[in-house]
Amino acid sequence: TLPQLLRKHAHANPNRLSQRHKQRGIWREYSFADVQRNVREIALGMHQAGVKAGETIAIIGENEPQHYWAEYAAHALGCKVVSMYPDLTSEEVAYLLDDSEAVILFAQDQEQVDKGLDVRNKTLKMRHIVYWDETGMWSYNDPILQTFDGMQRQGREIHQRNGKMYDALVDAGAPDDIAVLSYTSGTTGQPKGVILTHRFLIDNAQRLIDSMDVKPGMEYLSYIAPSWATEQIYGITMGLGLPMVVNFPEGPEQVLSNIRELAVEGMTFAPRQWESMASSVQAHMLDAGPIRRGVYEWGMKIGHTVNVGRLDGKPVGLLDRLLFPIANALVLRPLRDLLGLTRLRCASCGGATMAPDVFRMFHAMGIPLRNIYGSTETGLLTCHQGDRFDLETVGHWMKAHPEAGPPLEWRLSADGELQIRGGSPFLGYYRREGSVESKVKDGWFYTGDAVTKTELGELVFLERLSDLKRLRSGETFPPQFVETRLRFSPFIKDIMTVGDETRDFVAALINIDMAVLSRWAEDKRIGFSTFTDLSQRPEVAELISQEITRVNQFLPAHARVKRFANFPKELDPDEGELTRSRKLRREFLEVRYATLINGLYDGLHAVRIDIPVTYQDGRRGNFEALVSIHDTDAAGSDHLGAARSRGRK
Repeated sequence: TLPQLLRKHAHANPNRLSQRHKQRGIWREYSFADVQRNVREIALGMHQAGVKAGETIAIIGENEPQHYWAEYAAHALGCKVVSMYPDLTSEEVAYLLDDSEAVILFAQDQEQVDKGLDVRNKTLKMRHIVYWDETGMWSYNDPILQTFDGMQRQGREIHQRNGKMYDALVDAGAPDDIAVLSYTSGTTGQPKGVILTHRFLIDNAQRLIDSMDVKPGMEYLSYIAPSWATEQIYGITMGLGLPMVVNFPEGPEQVLSNIRELAVEGMTFAPRQWESMASSVQAHMLDAGPIRRGVYEWGMKIGHTVNVGRLDGKPVGLLDRLLFPIANALVLRPLRDLLGLTRLRCASCGGATMAPDVFRMFHAMGIPLRNIYGSTETGLLTCHQGDRFDLETVGHWMKAHPEAGPPLEWRLSADGELQIRGGSPFLGYYRREGSVESKVKDGWFYTGDAVTKTELGELVFLERLSDLKRLRSGETFPPQFVETRLRFSPFIKDIMTVGDETRDFVAALINIDMAVLSRWAEDKRIGFSTFTDLSQRPEVAELISQEITRVNQFLPAHARVKRFANFPKELDPDEGELTRSRKLRREFLEVRYATLINGLYDGLHAVRIDIPVTYQDGRRGNFEALVSIHDTDAAGSDHLGAARSRGRK
């Protein structure tokens, strides 16, 4: 189990650095002995509070040492953990607490404590709320509340009286104990808790160790939330198993500056974070003068020719080889230094698809960004491995740990669905009877993913089978394939393509990147006041149209985006428009913006929408806006004419 691994390191190398956290401007370091002591004290404090093996402990807050300590402490007692995104609403917190049957909620600060207090009557089993940041909490005296330090003091006293109790609790743990309930994103319904055991976590960490350039003592940045299974495997499990030095940033707003301070060697982001980083580079170049921009473009071109060329196995010409050190000194190394990625050797992207162009951009800079593919239910399955791989793919298959189960095997169904078996088995969704039988048939797990493979055996992810769309013509198109390529544009933050068996063509709704576009508009001396105002400016529409046309030329004719509109407001997880991992809730959006979608296909040039919204202070109201609709290229004229004809009929 993870606490047994922690104890092993604490005994063998007590002074070895395990964790580092920037707090109030100062980096604080914790050795394995320090982590073991903190975990032991909080575990015994929970034991004193009556927590029993098999119960559920919930944790909500940013990535901080206390978040990890609380999880390891729960595991030490034989409990399972549900970690929650810190920006969840009270209603979402209530659902997860109730569904997971949590008995204790560990909360970071006043904001998270307030959510727990708001919903305690909606979850019958929660007995305590324990918080570790006491700022602003001086006036709270509810008996359900307890400080993290206070619970640790109780644990310290117990350890002084009985120095063998903690070891006995840890020794009682077994690899097949449930460690984590990792909730799905809930794109098509309520989230479900996937059961993950210690064996599952250690198996998947070993898959990474065997497949990627990771070494003991590697400096790792913990940024993605532990509510995502990937961080459970990377930071929480591989951080102990390898082990790594796990670094916690001061806060989400300080991540980029903290990365530059640390020059970390390993980190994993979701596609949106890598895309945001790429957009920030491109946005800075918008502000650069023509000479600087020209030098940047020249350096990136040389970097692409050499670094991406070698990756593809292409020969690199003598002139490019001679120019590369100059391009590296003038452009590529300064870019890596600006991003804080000078020492990065294990960079990965997972959780959703990302445009190959983003990977190429980072590789051109000399950043070895690799794709990882898997699912919460099955764990990590493939990744880019070795010195050569195809950036259009999600890589070669990983190897399961021999003690976890039989080797990984895979096959494709007649309709292209990926089915796998081997490794750590899928144990079902928590409190969902029949969930194993619904996903596993004759030993094969049905992933629901449409994939293909290259001649070299690398896997190519296409789309969720349930998300593949068919047009009236009978031709199909994969929405994510189109969307990921358009998200490479620095001006586009999110995009949702639409089109089904009742429609003749593909259309799109665009969520502009306000930060980048506002700088572009200022540079062009285009006035605007709000997000809505900027999104509906004709100059912005023309710019977005050019971006769509650029991607359209690489798509089959039937999959090209013919018409589009810009969302008049930023997509918001609090409104249910996105999941907490920023995946589109397509069904919800299609209903919410049905009037706008119908306008795209009815040949209209503007539609007035009126949708309900919830403000930050909890007030509810309506958002009204006149949204412009735009054509992209002449290829859509026949479809538009047909749409207008049906509208007249």
